[in-house]
Amino acid sequence: MNIQIFGKSKCFDTKKAERYFKERRIRFQSIDIMKFGISRGELTSVKNAVGLDNLLNDKAEDYALLQYLAYEEDKLEKILEDPRLLRTPIVRNGRQATVGYRPEVWKDWE
Repeated sequence: MNIQIFGKSKCFDTKKAERYFKERRIRFQSIDIMKFGISRGELTSVKNAVGLDNLLNDKAEDYALLQYLAYEEDKLEKILEDPRLLRTPIVRNGRQATVGYRPEVWKDWE
């Protein structure tokens, strides 16, 4: 199992996700998307697993602007420029992924 947690340092759900895996002694890699971002390949992989709409943070400042972009490729470009548009945590296990705190899904990964 190769767990990656993409989150924000001040995100409560990101901290809960990290604690979930620590308590079960499951190794994970934690990535602060505000500091390091997310690669196009990782973003595409997560999008394919959960869908673009599930990735979006509807409380983000530029969320409304993102809704006006017609093409998915343009939306992905905007997300890569501004990771605040992503809901966190994004937890990835290979091709599987979740958005938000989802222990009911993660337990099936163990």
